[in-house]
Amino acid sequence: MGFELNVCGIEPESIVDGKGIRFVVFVQGCPRRCPGCHNPQSHPFGGGTRMDVADLFGRVCENPLLRGVTFSGGEPFCQPGPLAELGRLVHTRHLDVTTYTGYLYEDLLRMKDPDVAALLAETDTLVDGPYLQEQRDLTLRFRGSRNQRVIDMGETRRLGRIVPEKLDEDL
Repeated sequence: MGFELNVCGIEPESIVDGKGIRFVVFVQGCPRRCPGCHNPQSHPFGGGTRMDVADLFGRVCENPLLRGVTFSGGEPFCQPGPLAELGRLVHTRHLDVTTYTGYLYEDLLRMKDPDVAALLAETDTLVDGPYLQEQRDLTLRFRGSRNQRVIDMGETRRLGRIVPEKLDEDL
């Protein structure tokens, strides 16, 4: 049996969830329940639709205009194994992976969970940190509050320190 995800919804073509045209998977389930979250229907773990990772990947492959795939939520790190597999498949098509999380990158590393590590390894851009309504800023690119970081994971892994993504280049 293949990997399955519990999905709240998908957006086949988005330009607001990362660089370029993106296929977005909104996973179901989030323990954080940030006040003011733009996707509160994704919070309950009991909702959503079960979807096969291979089927989702097939849908990604149908669109030659995509730059990449974005994992959003809900909380992607509540389903890291299947998302890591989808990220691995996406990379075989030379597309990039952006992952949104309410956790801080440092907290994800401390989890010492092999599935979390696998998803981080398949993530090219990580948007981390909880949405904080009191720090809401609609002028920010690809995030909703000032505390959230957009991290270049390739450079972060290479240099061993957090490297912010260059958001104004190569859009």
